[in-house]
Amino acid sequence: MRRRPSPARDQHNGPTQRQLRVGEMLRHALSQILMRGEVSDPVLDSTPVTITQVKPSPDMRHATVFCEPLGGKNAKEVIEALNRHRSFIRGLMGHMITLKFTPDLRFVEDLSFAEAEKIETILKSDRVQRDLKTPEDEDGA
Repeated sequence: MRRRPSPARDQHNGPTQRQLRVGEMLRHALSQILMRGEVSDPVLDSTPVTITQVKPSPDMRHATVFCEPLGGKNAKEVIEALNRHRSFIRGLMGHMITLKFTPDLRFVEDLSFAEAEKIETILKSDRVQRDLKTPEDEDGA
């Protein structure tokens, strides 16, 4: 009898339900920490940060945190500041979550907002709008 590999090991199946649940728990804890201003850093004090997604590794020992500063300004500085304080943030999270281990954190910029804006700009361009016109639109004009 052949056993099917577990979803956690099969990279093509995507995250498991547990990974999704833990990711949301971590995202809420990080959001609370940042909202309360528990991390003392001039860059973080002056820039609101949105935690868009947290992806834990299959073994839950590591987590990639996707974040975006409000308005997308100073993203590089904000990410560097968060990574500088990641041990402190991890310690704060350890008191808020109910996991056997608090995962090591790695903060990265969420580029999905910039990509979505780029696509929207392209779709609204005159060139695309001209190509989307139907022959009926041209006859009626």
